[in-house]
Amino acid sequence: MENNTSLQQQLLEAGVHFGHLRKKWNPKMLPYIFAEKKGIHIIDLNKTTESLQEAAAALKQIAKSGKKIMFVGTKKQAKEIVTECAKKVNMPFVTERWLGGMLTNFNTVRKSVKKMLSIDKMLNDGTFDSITKKERLTLARDKDKMEKVLGGIAQLGRVPAALFIVDIGHEHIALAEARRLGVMTFGMVDTNCDPNKVDFAIPANDDATKSIAIIAGYVTAAIAEGLAERQAAKDDEVEESGTDENERKAARLQAEAEGEASRARGEKVKGTSQPKRRMPNTARRTGAR
Repeated sequence: MENNTSLQQQLLEAGVHFGHLRKKWNPKMLPYIFAEKKGIHIIDLNKTTESLQEAAAALKQIAKSGKKIMFVGTKKQAKEIVTECAKKVNMPFVTERWLGGMLTNFNTVRKSVKKMLSIDKMLNDGTFDSITKKERLTLARDKDKMEKVLGGIAQLGRVPAALFIVDIGHEHIALAEARRLGVMTFGMVDTNCDPNKVDFAIPANDDATKSIAIIAGYVTAAIAEGLAERQAAKDDEVEESGTDENERKAARLQAEAEGEASRARGEKVKGTSQPKRRMPNTARRTGAR
């Protein structure tokens, strides 16, 4: 309970509870609105805390299972925070501009990423040394343009398992693509948006830098926890398989040693207790004569 209280206090200090003007509200946000003050809706921080913890727990499980979570935040206040948080947990991110079809036409986007990576490689390994300075400059500019938009998803090999979105109204194209593909969505939802459009809605002020930072930071910490638990489980597995291997080796050596001992015993018995050969009757008779 204390944790909840301190989290609520942090949310309050970060201004997470400030919504939009009353005239801009979406009636579907009613369950998350605590009151109205000077024409501005105030978000219920109890609901925010519950939603945030629920979303964080789900994201932790996704990270633990080894799947990717894409961070999306292209508005000015969110760019830097989202980039920093995603890099912390080595997750893909989009902070410049959402290219239409980034999820629904993923293969084409991957081709652009590959082109960008190959230009980068060729510029660095001297392949383009033979071309003119102007051509090299043009290629470098093209690469920089692509890097700006696609840099955050360069290592993404397949469609992510989930999207964490700052301002679902602003990122409506990303949200629509995710829903179409059945990708799980988590989003910061202000009083002017429809919370039913995301699987996990976190009612919060999505315009203030401090508010975005605290929500994104909390979510990132949960993802980091999930990744750490995954790594720990892997290490235990390796340790166990190593132990099993050692046990098998020891059992094999023991069996070999026992086999050697039993063979040696058998030979000893063979050498000491050989029965005396009886002389044939004829020999005995000759001797008697």
